[in-house]
Amino acid sequence: MNLSKSKYCRGITCSRMLWLDTYMPEKGIDINNASVLENGSSVGELAKELFGKYIDIPFDEDLTKMIITTKKEIESNEKCIITEASFSYDNNFCSVDLLKKDGDTYEIYEVKSSTKTKDIYIHDVSYQYYVLSKLNMKVKKAAIVHINPFYERKGSLDINKLFVIEDVTEKVINIVSSIDTNIKSLKNILANNNEPIIDIGKHCNSPYECPYFNYCTEKFSKPNIFDLKRLRFSSKISNYQKGIITLDSVKSEIKDEKVLTEVEYIFKKTDKINKLAIDEFLNTLSYPLYYLDFETFQEAVPSLDRQKPYEQVPFQYSLHYKMSENSSLEHKEFLAYPGHDPRRELAERLCEDIDLNVCTVAYNMNFEKSVIRRLADLYPDLRNHLMNIHDNMKDLMVPFYHMDYYNNKMQGSYSIKYVLPALFPSDPSLDYHNLDEVHNGSEAMNAYFEMSKLDGAELEKLRNNLLKYCELDTYAMVKILEKLQEL
Repeated sequence: MNLSKSKYCRGITCSRMLWLDTYMPEKGIDINNASVLENGSSVGELAKELFGKYIDIPFDEDLTKMIITTKKEIESNEKCIITEASFSYDNNFCSVDLLKKDGDTYEIYEVKSSTKTKDIYIHDVSYQYYVLSKLNMKVKKAAIVHINPFYERKGSLDINKLFVIEDVTEKVINIVSSIDTNIKSLKNILANNNEPIIDIGKHCNSPYECPYFNYCTEKFSKPNIFDLKRLRFSSKISNYQKGIITLDSVKSEIKDEKVLTEVEYIFKKTDKINKLAIDEFLNTLSYPLYYLDFETFQEAVPSLDRQKPYEQVPFQYSLHYKMSENSSLEHKEFLAYPGHDPRRELAERLCEDIDLNVCTVAYNMNFEKSVIRRLADLYPDLRNHLMNIHDNMKDLMVPFYHMDYYNNKMQGSYSIKYVLPALFPSDPSLDYHNLDEVHNGSEAMNAYFEMSKLDGAELEKLRNNLLKYCELDTYAMVKILEKLQEL
């Protein structure tokens, strides 16, 4: 039975997940995001240049060829840097992202696109250390290479500042002795046709990071603690491990008022309308009234000047507005073409489109405010106008967050993707599923990157679909506010 470092890491995280990967992958859901995969790939390629000239071992489905090529390069070079150096011991295979050879000693560097070292990364490097040591190679250093979250690009990219190299040799040595036992256990599990029964727990991390979470909880009575939107996942797991699973037990054990309110309305399956609180919120709004939504992208490797890793870079906005309560609804929009820095043009257009001292509405305004603050930092000449927009912003999420308006179809959530269909279940014009290509923020980001690969009619078609998606975000706010006003 062959074992790779990725299988080993998944196995020690959850052996049931490894078994399902092997025998029942159809039970999982696709949790991969194209932009996340692209970030990982770009980080890996860039990190190859960290130590200068390198020898790259090309990928081959026949792993034996990679191992043979690695062996030849090691034998023919006294000192060298090898990327994707590949080894196998007792059917335990690994490729080392960066292998530094100096005489008869070696250093291994595992490259990650995250901004910090996680425990599982230590196990990843330990597995590599184990394989090389079993092959009688003297590994004097083991390290994690990850993104520096504080780096800001200024001019040319400085990879020595972009990356942080964290020496984890001591941590690796402390756990490498357990790898033999772990490998034997995992191979025994994989050799067994019977699915291992592993209960959910902290190793699940989040339902968005394990493709099998829904499968592993499918036999739980409904509704249960994992259906609650207002309880953190770590708290759900902790309570589950205490036997608090059903909503009856949640009511008797959990003290958080908002969670208890959510539980109560899930049980009753009734609407809640606090007209006084809704009226108080509506009285904070004034005309002219604008509705704003940004679309942004993130990159692990900053491509723009004064950009930070994983910074939310705005490339699009939609803006609906009414000059008075009885005036017609107007719309403006901005969408940058890829291939240049969109931020300055977007900021200028935003200042042109939103007057000073007017009320602007956003849904979950903390995101829009953070984007505006960053634009204000970047462009001091626009700062006063941008911060005026920022300071006069109101959050349409407030009545739903505080459950002053609650519809059971919201399933306990205050996200606009739940609120909108709950308020307008039969309106096709407010259904994101009826849009072409772009249905959510992740798809919008991927579409923006995809635009750079297109031209002509294909480019304009995708661009139009992006515009329609973002327009629906602000039109949805208009309709939600109208619904509140009707009350």
